[in-house]
Amino acid sequence: MNVEAVMQALEALGKERLKKMYMSNGAHEPLFGVATGEMKPLFRKTKLNQALAEQLYATGNYDAMYFAGIIAEPNVMTEADYDRWMDAAYFYMLSDYVVAVTLSEADIAQTVADKWIASGEELRMSAGWNCYCWLLGSRPDSEFSEDKLARMIGQAVDTIHDAPRRAKYAMSQFLYTVAVSYLPLHEQAVAAAKAVAPVEVMDDKGKRKVLNAVENIQKAADRGQLGFKRKHVRC
Repeated sequence: MNVEAVMQALEALGKERLKKMYMSNGAHEPLFGVATGEMKPLFRKTKLNQALAEQLYATGNYDAMYFAGIIAEPNVMTEADYDRWMDAAYFYMLSDYVVAVTLSEADIAQTVADKWIASGEELRMSAGWNCYCWLLGSRPDSEFSEDKLARMIGQAVDTIHDAPRRAKYAMSQFLYTVAVSYLPLHEQAVAAAKAVAPVEVMDDKGKRKVLNAVENIQKAADRGQLGFKRKHVRC
């Protein structure tokens, strides 16, 4: 399939209800409103295809950009490619669920994520922390430095309350993910989550929301999910 055929297929799958929902979360035109699950049959036709992914991502259409992440070849992309994708990721559903997810399957994931976390830019920070969440939730513990993750826990404790909004969400999720998916630092992550709780964020409408990783960690423990690792990150 070429880019025109994929765009036509995505448009046919679009639903106004989902379009409105995506826009309420920060998406803007152009977009069709395609459910992510509806993209799986389309993926079976395209397979992994980096050239097509680049064309789709460049359209600026949210649904096409999302599908680009599904068909991208993570280890074909360079650090410059990921930075370019981040430059075009204009809201968190792209930074965290397209770019960070794609990066998490690349060999250079930690190197790039570390730079994004240190950037001071909200969506890059969010993508960097979220990339670690995807990594920790899918890769063996042996692929991580315990000392490094311990330092990152400390960084989250020290900076989360002054971090940009989307970074707060991502850092809270990081503490949760370490506690659930990286058992060597379970106790330290739980203690950190307790130390920072509650984490308050304000939405675009000025509505206050409280993030509490401690409660979510306990729910995961109650479900017997400690040590959880997913087989696949991308759908």
